[in-house]
Amino acid sequence: MSLSAAQRQDLGSYNISTNYYDKVPRPYQILGYDGAGTVLKAGPESTIFRPGDEVFYSGSPIRQGSNAELQLVDERSVGHKPRNLDMAEAAAMPLTYVTAYQALVEQLKIEKGEKAALFIINGAGGVGAVASQIARHVLELPVVITTASRPESVEFTKKMGATHVVNHREDVVKQIQDLNLDVPLKYIFITHSTDQYMDVCAKVAVPFGEVCSIVQGQAKMYGTEFMAKSLSFIWCLIGTNPVYGVNVESHHQILEELRQFLESGKISCHLTQRLPLTLNGLREAHRGIESGGSIGKATVVIDTKSNDDAFR
Repeated sequence: MSLSAAQRQDLGSYNISTNYYDKVPRPYQILGYDGAGTVLKAGPESTIFRPGDEVFYSGSPIRQGSNAELQLVDERSVGHKPRNLDMAEAAAMPLTYVTAYQALVEQLKIEKGEKAALFIINGAGGVGAVASQIARHVLELPVVITTASRPESVEFTKKMGATHVVNHREDVVKQIQDLNLDVPLKYIFITHSTDQYMDVCAKVAVPFGEVCSIVQGQAKMYGTEFMAKSLSFIWCLIGTNPVYGVNVESHHQILEELRQFLESGKISCHLTQRLPLTLNGLREAHRGIESGGSIGKATVVIDTKSNDDAFR
């Protein structure tokens, strides 16, 4: 399928690149990004893994995905599965953790032990949950503020590492100002509704602060304090590395470090729901994501006892 310039520009608002549909597999593409499993075969140039190894991995948006029983994966995006997690728990970690790590460490370049505050929008979501842990337990930031509104989501984000929680259904700017922080709010990580929070970010960030988003939007800064405060805005997408073939090895390195953190208890798994790898299971998983109120991460697993024969 070839696209006109206008179509490419429109699609660019929703996808990782304007030529996304020129790169995906044909005639169909299996969805699903991260996963876990056992290596059945390794290519002749493989130097890291062998058949029988248990692994977890991030994927590529332009290759066949993990909503399948078998998958071909680039070993540079694979890590050895943590020994203390089962397959479902391990499969829940790569996408959210690598995304959060890239945003906080590689994009925002937050320094370990820095006397600064981080504001995470949507702290109870999958990425927000691990970003809170990275900020508190890996980067050792003194203040991590998140957004949440329901009692269960507030409790969950605090469990994941938030030191303060503000209600996104109320005046966020006033709530943050009322915290009277003793460190500057230098970093903001948007994991939900970019355009809704651009003005909020401009108001609460200190001069020369940095804002990073993983959510598509226009990111309009005109009429806000972005320029007056000399703020920086950065996009971060986990798919950039595999799509453009840039530093793909970093995903393997991040996952190997994550394995150590999980086995030592420094990072906790944020899996909250297990569903069968069936048509109905996938539908339920997507409905949960589309509802906008999901907490943590849902995983679909191969269930040989399932009576749902939609894939047979």
